[in-house]
Amino acid sequence: MNNLRESPLKMKNMNTENITEDEAALYDRQIRLWGLDAQKRLRAARVLLAGVCGLGAEVAKNLVLSGVKSLVLLDHRNVTEVETHSNFLAPHDSIGKNIAEASQERTQILNPMVQVTADSSNIADKTNEFFTQFDIVCVTRCRQAELIRINDICRQNNIMFFAGDVFGMFGYMFADLQEHQYVEEVKERKQTEQNGKKQIVEETKVVKQTENFVPLSQALDVDWTSKKYGSQLRRTSPAYFIMQIIMEFISLHGRNPDRSHQEEDEIELLTIKNALLEKLNVPAEKVSNQFAGIVFGQLSPVCAIVGGVLAQEIIKAVSQKDLPHNNFFFFSTLDGAGVVECIGH
Repeated sequence: MNNLRESPLKMKNMNTENITEDEAALYDRQIRLWGLDAQKRLRAARVLLAGVCGLGAEVAKNLVLSGVKSLVLLDHRNVTEVETHSNFLAPHDSIGKNIAEASQERTQILNPMVQVTADSSNIADKTNEFFTQFDIVCVTRCRQAELIRINDICRQNNIMFFAGDVFGMFGYMFADLQEHQYVEEVKERKQTEQNGKKQIVEETKVVKQTENFVPLSQALDVDWTSKKYGSQLRRTSPAYFIMQIIMEFISLHGRNPDRSHQEEDEIELLTIKNALLEKLNVPAEKVSNQFAGIVFGQLSPVCAIVGGVLAQEIIKAVSQKDLPHNNFFFFSTLDGAGVVECIGH
């Protein structure tokens, strides 16, 4: 007997109407890939994307093209010259304008069937009730305390929560789907007998699975001196600690590491690194000092990689198809690879 609680998104989709002929034509390839039911779930999904930076632009593009019901672009910041190089949704002549509003038109053009709106408010001013109108909340360009606050609100209201950011040649994403049900195809080898001869045949079955997630606060508050995590430290990616170092920098200074202050910011990042790793009882050599020189700005290729993975995970979560990343994904040019880490369980 399965007593798992159904999310509001799942309950709503039980009576989802059939998609129109125009939608069937537009999403034909996707329907062939992940099925009609999955596309119906996407069609009903209401998404909040906070932080319309280079990473946010990649996520917005992928979600709108996938065919979600609606997407709200939320950001109180204005377009800068740097933003126009990383955010392809913001026109070059929009410098000085609100970046969410400047990005709305190009986002809408990608798929007229998706309702795209812009909100120029500060996410820090949003009440708990604001977030309850969405099925998925994806947050970028936020301080750690604000990420934890929004994650907690999403947990209280059974809303899927995603977070991520890109700093130069480094990026990450985090997912909290609480108790998530999904289906995946599993291949099984079975022995059969035909005309007196035994044969091994391969069958594909659709199996229902459940994956449990932890909140961001728990994923960041790990005792690395414990037996469980002490034994995992060697295998844990240094990127997890780089993320925490940058989060601490932003909390202290109210901004990202800035190329115009690179020399002093590199010194500050290394100072934070030493203090943080000492506090966590993690050896300083776990994180190479090289990281401090590669976390400035938002490089478009890194935004494309992390944004692609982040949007992919949102689509998988909404469609309830395939095993989701639980719970971090990191990318860094220091090792030239992406890695999935499950931390805090």
